[in-house]
Amino acid sequence: MGIILKQSLNNTVVTYIGFAIGAVNTLFLYTNFMQADHYGLVQVVLSIATVLMPVLGFGVPNALVKFYSSFNSEKEQEGFLTMMLLLPLLFILPIALLSYFANEAIGNLLSNKNPIVRDYVWHIFLAGMAMAYFEVFYAWARIRMKSVFGNFLKEVFCRLGQSVLLVLLYFDYIEIEAFITMLVGFYLLRMLIMKLYAYKLRMPKIQFSLPANWQGIVTYSGLIILGGSTAIVLMEVDKVMLNNFLKLENVAYYGVAGFIASTIAVPSRAMHQITYPMTAEYLNKSDMVSLKQLYQKSSLTLFVIAGLLFLLILLNLEELYQLLPEGYTGGFMIVFWIGLVKVYDALLGNNNSILYNSDYYRSILFFGVLLAVMAIGFNLWLIPTYGINGAAIASFSAFFIYNSLKLYYVRSKFHISPFTSETVKVFALLFVVGVLFYSFQFEFHPIINMLLKSVLITAMYVGILYRFKISEDVYGVLSKFLKK
Repeated sequence: MGIILKQSLNNTVVTYIGFAIGAVNTLFLYTNFMQADHYGLVQVVLSIATVLMPVLGFGVPNALVKFYSSFNSEKEQEGFLTMMLLLPLLFILPIALLSYFANEAIGNLLSNKNPIVRDYVWHIFLAGMAMAYFEVFYAWARIRMKSVFGNFLKEVFCRLGQSVLLVLLYFDYIEIEAFITMLVGFYLLRMLIMKLYAYKLRMPKIQFSLPANWQGIVTYSGLIILGGSTAIVLMEVDKVMLNNFLKLENVAYYGVAGFIASTIAVPSRAMHQITYPMTAEYLNKSDMVSLKQLYQKSSLTLFVIAGLLFLLILLNLEELYQLLPEGYTGGFMIVFWIGLVKVYDALLGNNNSILYNSDYYRSILFFGVLLAVMAIGFNLWLIPTYGINGAAIASFSAFFIYNSLKLYYVRSKFHISPFTSETVKVFALLFVVGVLFYSFQFEFHPIINMLLKSVLITAMYVGILYRFKISEDVYGVLSKFLKK
C-alpha cells in the first residue's frame, strides 16, 4: 500500500483544494452572485453533459487501463493506443450530426418544464465531448502511473474558471449566456491541456494495425458504456429529472446539498486513481492474494475517512446552513441520503476496479441497465410525491441495491470480501461518536462552532483509532506524522 498511500495522499490534497474552491463557489459565490434559476440552469447543462460523457467516451478510459498492461510489444501497444484515440469518434460524430439536424426537437424535449434550457443543446454536447476526451487522455496518463497533474485539471482547473466567471458576472462584465459559453470553453481548454500532457508522457505513433483481441476490446468498451458508467449517470440523472418536474431553482437547491454530501467521496476518488491500474495488474497476473489484501485495505482505509467526514458534515450542518441564503437551507435529508451513498461506496473499496478489469465485466451490463431503469423509476415515483427530497431517496435506493449486488457478485466469483473485524470496530466507533456529539452545541458564531466541534470530534475519533490500532495503514500514517 506504500505507492497507493503516497499517490493517494497527493491526489487527496489536490482534490481537497479543488473541493475547497468548489465549496466557495457552490456555497457562497453561486448562491450570492447568481440567481437561483440561473444556477439551476448551469446545473442542468453540466449534469446532462456528464450523463452524455460515458456514451461519447465509448468506454475507452476503462478499456485503456484494463488492456494496456496485457500488451508486451511496442507495436501492439501503439496499435491499441491508436484504436483508443479513434474509438470515441464512433459516437461523437453521429451525435454531433444529430444535435445539428434535430436541435429544435432535442431542445423541446429538455425544456418541458423550463423553456430556458432549450437554447443550450450545443453547449451540452460540447461540454460532454470535452469531458469524454479529457477522461481518455487522463487514463492515458494514469497507465503511466502519473495521476496527480490530471487530477489537478479534473478537480481544480474548471472550478477556478467558475470562480473567475462568477466574479465577472457579479460585476456585470458578462451575462448568464456568456457565462455558460465561457464555462464550456474552460472544459474544452482543460481537455486540450490534458492531451498535451498525455502526449508528453507518451507521444502516440499512429499504427492502424488492430490488436489481435480488438473485438474483445470493442465489446468491453461497449458494455462499459451501459454498465460501467451507471454510477455517473445515477448521480446526475436526479438533477436532469428535477428539471422536468420542478422549477430550475430547485435544481440549484438540490445541487448545493448534493455538493456538501459529495465531499465524503474525495478520498475515494483520490485513492481510486492508483488502485484502479494496480487492480488490473493483479488480475492480469492472477495474483489473488495481493488482490484480496488490496480489497480489504482500501475498504477499511476509505471507510475510516468517509465515516469521519459523514459525521463532521451531519453534526455541523445546522451551523453551515445558518451561513447560506434562506432558499438553500432545507437540504438536511438530501445531505443525509446522498452522504450514506458515499459512505457505502467507500466501504466497497476497489470493488468497481475488480469488476471492470476482470473477465466478469459483462455483469456490469446487467447491473447497469437494471439500476438505470430502477433509478428512473424511483425518481418518477418519488419526485412528484416528495419533491427534491424524493430525488435524494431515489438515488440512495438505487445505489444501495447497485452496490449490494456488486458486493455479492465479487464475493461469489472471487471468494473475497472487503470486510474484516476492523470494519465492525470502525462502525461501532462512528456510532458512539455520533451519539455523543449529536446534541453537542456551542453558543458562538456558526463558523467558530463548526471549528470547535470538528476539532473535538476528530480528536476523539482519531485518538481511539490510533490507541487501538484499528487500521494498520491509518496507524502507520499517524505514527509518521506524530514522529515528525
